[in-house]
Amino acid sequence: MDRRKFFKVLGVSGAGIAAGSLTGTTLSAMKSLAPQETPETNINEALKYPRTETSMPGKYRGKVVKITDQASVDSNDQPVDSVAYDMVAKGLLLLTGEKKLKKAWRHFVSPQDRIGLKVNPIGGPLLSTSHAVTGAIIRQLEESGIPRRNIVIWDRRQEELTASGFTEEKYPGIRIAATETKENDSFYGKDGKLLSLNNIDNNWAYYADVEEEYDAYTLPYMTNQGKYSYFTKICTRELDKIINVPIMKNAGAAVTLCLKNLAFGSITNTSRLHKYHWHHACAQVCAFPPLRDKVVLNIADGLRGCYDGGPGANPQFLCSYNTILVGTDPVAVDRIGHDIIIGRRIAEGRQREDSERGIIKLKMAQEYGLGTADKASIELIEA
Repeated sequence: MDRRKFFKVLGVSGAGIAAGSLTGTTLSAMKSLAPQETPETNINEALKYPRTETSMPGKYRGKVVKITDQASVDSNDQPVDSVAYDMVAKGLLLLTGEKKLKKAWRHFVSPQDRIGLKVNPIGGPLLSTSHAVTGAIIRQLEESGIPRRNIVIWDRRQEELTASGFTEEKYPGIRIAATETKENDSFYGKDGKLLSLNNIDNNWAYYADVEEEYDAYTLPYMTNQGKYSYFTKICTRELDKIINVPIMKNAGAAVTLCLKNLAFGSITNTSRLHKYHWHHACAQVCAFPPLRDKVVLNIADGLRGCYDGGPGANPQFLCSYNTILVGTDPVAVDRIGHDIIIGRRIAEGRQREDSERGIIKLKMAQEYGLGTADKASIELIEA
């Protein structure tokens, strides 16, 4: 299986089927492969850990700020840096009620914190977290007294970060970190072991009673096989605070925003979860303390996005939402983002109506105390 096909399978067959976006023969065939019962997991272990003052849903449960500016994307479909800066700033001020931007940022971070920006680079240059939004966040952190050496841009795969332009050359003084890395163009070290095995934390794992055997090509992108998915040391040991910066895109008739960006970007061995356990994993992985207690802010990048073909980049389905969503509550941000993306899908004729199946993971996350999925309970501020 070539790499493009591999990630297409991961991105569409699991999420799309879980959300009910496929029809006819394909859906019928895949339903026969799905387990009849929900697989056993170790979610109850995660829920036993005491919550902290920074635990999801954070300081502003159920509050989402939606900033829209038609000038945020230029005539060449490129996000505009200066407009993105102003949109992020306005979002922070409206969320916190502060009049000064530095004070707004200090609600979430301090100069002593090691801060990780969890971007989504899987869509390459066309459909990844934009440099306009990423750069705006970094600039505002610096203006708030955060030194560049304390900022990390991270995701699972070094290859995808590089391909999407997240490099130390573009972001001097800022560490670019990944779980699945290469040295001398190889995933393996001199000892014959995967380099990524040095980047995972064996003390933190998500167990789910599903497994998949990987071939030699696929294994380096999964790190390990079996029924355990291990958390990266980036989030368990190397960061104090996480700012989640997903991009607005669909995954079938569901969306891949805050919860998905965090869950599937922080653990290994995810293909098995895409196929049979997508909604559960999105919610349950985020309930573990390395994510639940460290993600202090979500800034969903909707300057550019997609309404179909996600999470990969299919040019015919790309669009400009000209929007940024800001909130500490990842579930509420996902719920508002869901309406934006699904509304566009319906307008474009990609589906007839919204479906409750598309928000299964949000309802589960609400049950775990991670945020607000009930739309009537969300305070939406638009500007």
